[in-house]
Amino acid sequence: MSDTPVSLTPPPDGYADWLADLKGRIHTAQQRATLAVNRELVLLYWQIGRDILARQAEQGWGAKVIERLAHDLRAAFPDMKGFSPRNLKYMRAFAEAWPDAEFVQQAAAQLPWFHLCTLIGKLKTSEERNWYLSKAIEHNWSRNILVMQIETRLLERNGAAVTNFAVSLPASQSDLARESLKDPYRFDFLGLTDEAQEREIENALVKHVTEFLLELGAGFAFVGRQVLLDVGGDEFFIDLLFYHLKLRCYVVIELKGGKFKPEHLGQLSFYLTAVDAQIKHPQDSPTIGLLLCKSKNKVVAEYALRDNSKPIGVAEYQLVESLPQELQTSLPSIEQIERELSESGAAS
Repeated sequence: MSDTPVSLTPPPDGYADWLADLKGRIHTAQQRATLAVNRELVLLYWQIGRDILARQAEQGWGAKVIERLAHDLRAAFPDMKGFSPRNLKYMRAFAEAWPDAEFVQQAAAQLPWFHLCTLIGKLKTSEERNWYLSKAIEHNWSRNILVMQIETRLLERNGAAVTNFAVSLPASQSDLARESLKDPYRFDFLGLTDEAQEREIENALVKHVTEFLLELGAGFAFVGRQVLLDVGGDEFFIDLLFYHLKLRCYVVIELKGGKFKPEHLGQLSFYLTAVDAQIKHPQDSPTIGLLLCKSKNKVVAEYALRDNSKPIGVAEYQLVESLPQELQTSLPSIEQIERELSESGAAS
């Protein structure tokens, strides 16, 4: 047998491709196994919650049965976490929030249990819960990001920008474009005061581009800042340029430190024309503009956009002092999630 280390032995032809393929298949199998385990756990919790609801309703069992059940289940399964009284109450609330077994199997079971506890504890209506649930699945949000999106009222802000997309874009694109913009945008992660100037905000957004992209939403890819446009020998600079992967178009973002003024649209429209002429690929959709200002009169913005042929949205931005905690993707323990949700007034 050769004493040559394996790492120094030249691999046979085709080995590297085969190894890469095996790694991909193993990773896929691991993901499927994790999803399968999560799905079974979520379905088990839903069934337990459904049983608790049914017995309390039909047989008049009081709340103390949950304490007894928690004690007996933990005694029977000492190595299995999740059978605390509070978690059992979440199971009951879970079954009450989503009584449809088919929906639980097809949709809710795609999210980890901690995500579902967050939806139950922080949202009051089924419409809100279902909206955030679908978005969490679509964008693969971690629990921390889900919490942040709920606390920053994403549902209320989503698609709320004043736009003229209905008349300036094809019908197949206008709805998606409108849903891609918000109002207001929250830049609290920048740590800036309300007195911050345009260039200061722009610099901070580029420095914190990961958080900025998260606030913009799914589909945005950062292209550059102060992007040069040479028009007839004159130089112009776009504040921020993005590309939207779903809309298949460039998005020009201009920052204004004060209140919205109709004349702001003239400059932005000019930039959109220049980008369409110089940067846009023939297969790209028309470039979209987003004017972010410190404040706006909605009626004035609507009037200013009414006869503008370029697709533009107008929204406010907010510089607030409360800074969110650093985003994390690791899931907390059941004890941590119980404590956090308890502190935030979770369902009992």
